[in-house]
Amino acid sequence: LGNETDTDGNSNSRPGASDDSPQDAPADSDKAIVASGFGRFNIILLIFAIFATCANMFESTTMSYILPIAECDLHLTLTDKGVLNACAYAGMIISAIPWGYLADTKGRRNVLLYGYFCTCICVLGSALSQNFIMLVTFKFLGGLMVNGPAAVLFTYLTEMHGPKYRSHVLMAVGMITSATLLLLPVLAWAIFPRDWDFLLFGSLAIHSWQIFLFACALPSFISGLVLLVMPESPKFLISQGRNAEALQVLQKMYYMNTGKPKNTYPIKSLILEVPSRDAQKDEAIYTIDSKSETTEPVKPSSRTLLESLRAGMLQMKPMFHKPLLGLALQIYIMQYSMFLGLNTIRLWLPQLFSSMADYEAEFDGQDVSATMCTILDYSINKTAETLTNHENACAEPKVVSMDMYINNIIVSACGLVGYFLAGSTIRLIGTKRLLTYCLFISGILGICLYWSVNSLMTLLVSSAFVTVACVSFSSLLSAVVAHFPTQLRSIVVSITMMCGRLGSISGNLLFPIFIQIGCLPPFVMVAAVMISGFHCIAFRDYCLIKYS
Repeated sequence: LGNETDTDGNSNSRPGASDDSPQDAPADSDKAIVASGFGRFNIILLIFAIFATCANMFESTTMSYILPIAECDLHLTLTDKGVLNACAYAGMIISAIPWGYLADTKGRRNVLLYGYFCTCICVLGSALSQNFIMLVTFKFLGGLMVNGPAAVLFTYLTEMHGPKYRSHVLMAVGMITSATLLLLPVLAWAIFPRDWDFLLFGSLAIHSWQIFLFACALPSFISGLVLLVMPESPKFLISQGRNAEALQVLQKMYYMNTGKPKNTYPIKSLILEVPSRDAQKDEAIYTIDSKSETTEPVKPSSRTLLESLRAGMLQMKPMFHKPLLGLALQIYIMQYSMFLGLNTIRLWLPQLFSSMADYEAEFDGQDVSATMCTILDYSINKTAETLTNHENACAEPKVVSMDMYINNIIVSACGLVGYFLAGSTIRLIGTKRLLTYCLFISGILGICLYWSVNSLMTLLVSSAFVTVACVSFSSLLSAVVAHFPTQLRSIVVSITMMCGRLGSISGNLLFPIFIQIGCLPPFVMVAAVMISGFHCIAFRDYCLIKYS
């Protein structure tokens, strides 16, 4: 296939002709994504990320806000409250590896699409729950469903952006996460004080906390609708040897970002980065005709289920060998420690703030000290009274003070500010140092909660703790996405999140037990695990890949 010369003396090449120009040379995935530009398609991705992040965070956080409101309706003990906070994480743990395998073999988009629609159904089921068992069951199933899209979301977003924008996208998702935590108390503030008790279908009792859960189903439903028109990750398609499909996706991104015709996309061919046995029989490079925009056929793989499983295991084999094994184990331990400390305090803060507001209202004008130990004792006694004297204790609807909502809004707002500051801090001191400092500081703040002497000090210390711990989590996750290969990235993120959820379950089940033992043990537990993450970096520095 040679070059032709037109009447003006210019050299033109037919489709498929070899050309030494950089634009016609086969490109890798990063170069191809950069060539698609940054514009409307990326803005749509970020808008989708807002709803998707809301769906992820709502599924694991909503229980902490309804516990003070629903304890009379559901006859909740302290242990029941811990189980409700933890049950979604139990579902996430069970589904972590299957979701990761599906994302790395069947595609990011499919996991996101079906995962969010199934999550919406589970949230609606929890909103219709009439007792503790029913609510626990649907929350467990919701955790089972949301874990896949929650882990794959980070991978999908980063793979849709070039190297220049990936760190910015991760930081944006972190800020969206923090903003989502700000949205929940605002939503609770708007719904809980309303007198919306009624019967649905003549038999299902609906209260304000169930309306709150209905509202929390919207983000997952909207996310599923958006994904109906979103493409698969081109980086995933390239890693599977489906280069022709990847080029079509890249052309679509290019058209949406620049407004130019698809056939003007400068990349005409892609390097087959990870060829399979089937793909090696064909050409190593797939091309698209720039004039007709038709694709060369890709031979479908006819694998049996056993062959697919064997191929998946071979794909995961590098995870169990150096250097990835040492780095992965360290990340798993750090994630377990961070989530045990962060999600224990974060999910029990609404209950603590509600107890503080009730205590201050009951003893208004009296010379009493609202120390942390006093508040915990008061919460234990009130919960016991609700169970032993239910008719009198629950005779009137639960009225939650505005202080509870305002305090939770302040904590979430501080987390959002922390993410803004983290971006500039990373450029100054590097990701690894930021992670190290944040883990140590959060451990100190965790034990400082024990010495809180009033509600203001509790608010300030808890706000600082949640902010610093959230920045630690974002820093660690950015390292995972940046330093594991594409074909392993989703499953590593899934296992990392699984370890974090195991920490969340451990913390939320142990916290009410330690509260009943004494005031000090729960805060010693939180401080110890956060500082253990700091030691994991300090004494095993050689296991970390250099982040910065």
